[in-house]
Amino acid sequence: MTLGVEMTAGTREIPGANLLNLLIIDDERAVREGCREAAQLAGFNSFVADSAEHAYKVLDAQNVDIVLLDLKLPGASGLEALRAIKSRRPNAVVIIITGYATVSSAVQAMKTGAFDYISKPFTLEELRVMLERAMDELKMTTEKRVLRERLRSKHGFGSIIGRSPEMEKLYRIVAKAAQSTHPVLIMGESGVGKELVARCIHYSGPFHDKPFIPVDCGSLVPTLIESELFGYARGAFNGAVRAKEGLLAIAQGGTIFLDEVGELPVDLQAKLLRAIQEKEIRPVGSTKRVPINVRILAATNRDLEASVAEGSFRRDLYFRLNVLSLKIPPLRERKQDIPLLAEHFLERLSRTTGAQRTLSDESMKVMMSYEWPGNVRELENCLERACALSSGPTIQVADLPSPIQNAHHRIPPEGIEGPKIVPIAELEKQTILRTIDQLKGDKLLAARMLGIGKTTLYRKLKEYAVQE
Repeated sequence: MTLGVEMTAGTREIPGANLLNLLIIDDERAVREGCREAAQLAGFNSFVADSAEHAYKVLDAQNVDIVLLDLKLPGASGLEALRAIKSRRPNAVVIIITGYATVSSAVQAMKTGAFDYISKPFTLEELRVMLERAMDELKMTTEKRVLRERLRSKHGFGSIIGRSPEMEKLYRIVAKAAQSTHPVLIMGESGVGKELVARCIHYSGPFHDKPFIPVDCGSLVPTLIESELFGYARGAFNGAVRAKEGLLAIAQGGTIFLDEVGELPVDLQAKLLRAIQEKEIRPVGSTKRVPINVRILAATNRDLEASVAEGSFRRDLYFRLNVLSLKIPPLRERKQDIPLLAEHFLERLSRTTGAQRTLSDESMKVMMSYEWPGNVRELENCLERACALSSGPTIQVADLPSPIQNAHHRIPPEGIEGPKIVPIAELEKQTILRTIDQLKGDKLLAARMLGIGKTTLYRKLKEYAVQE
């Protein structure tokens, strides 16, 4: 095999290789090390194995994308190893290395699932070209899988809505995460749809027929979270008249979704870390340990790296959860998806109420100019409220919530540089008067909609010298 002093000069980095894991399986040390050095220079994250058994351990521990497999291995034939690899990593691209290149062996390997073969001795350039082709195959396979999943919805991936470039990137990551069993950390602001993405990862994967159990770590008291996750024995505390199985055990073979995992107390973080590492739990008040087999998906709107630095989140748990990570873009960074989302929510509301609603051009313009701090959840609530207030089939600007209208009115006209600074008291006055006007003078309803008391409202009107 031609691998030597020309390695550094002859191997250049392949764009995108740093995102892929490569496993080299060969019983010849010189071949393994030569391929590994060449692969690392090309940018791959590379692993080596000198036998089939060694390779299986690596495959069980790492998410391998491309495999270089020698057809002649000690203790197992290359074809046997190929079948075992494809059973463990069905989407991995396997390239056969053979010094015994015959048409029959190559054809048999490719019938068994190999992508292609390369025969010894081979040059670094031949290896680089083969790895580039394997990357193209991976990309095409992933895109096909994304397209297949997206056909379930005309606007996005599964039940996720969006066609912006930001969402297309997200779909590719979700498609890859769905085929893995590793923990996934889903990051994003409140209201972006983290649970929706978690459900998509679960139901698009091989264990879609197993349980998906969400746990809101931010809304439960610490003692309740512990008993919910780990279960408890009979008599563990007052009121525990019977034993209860924990959610980590109930979800056997499925997925646990830990929403707002950053809210977990530090002592519970330690217990969760132990459960993930040891694949077993001990119910509260019990001395027995229960084996578990679940996938962990976690979500947070916090900066967990900052929380680790502050000491409020365990560093080891952060790394354990962050094996795969993805960040959902906020709505303000993908405003071109707003019309699709609005159409989706209005269609869903029409099925519930039986009344068809559409947005006027001016309403859509106002919505496109708004920053949506509450993200998709705020957009959905906005349309629900607008449908409730609308007196006709077309939603007008006046039907939209006041904060959205106010944000639109604060946009400076073209030709005027810089926003006009408006005092808070003036904004408050404009909001109150505009709300009363929209509600045809109904002050009691206006007070309720604004979230203030009627006494406060009348006092404000008196200050504005408005007749009651």
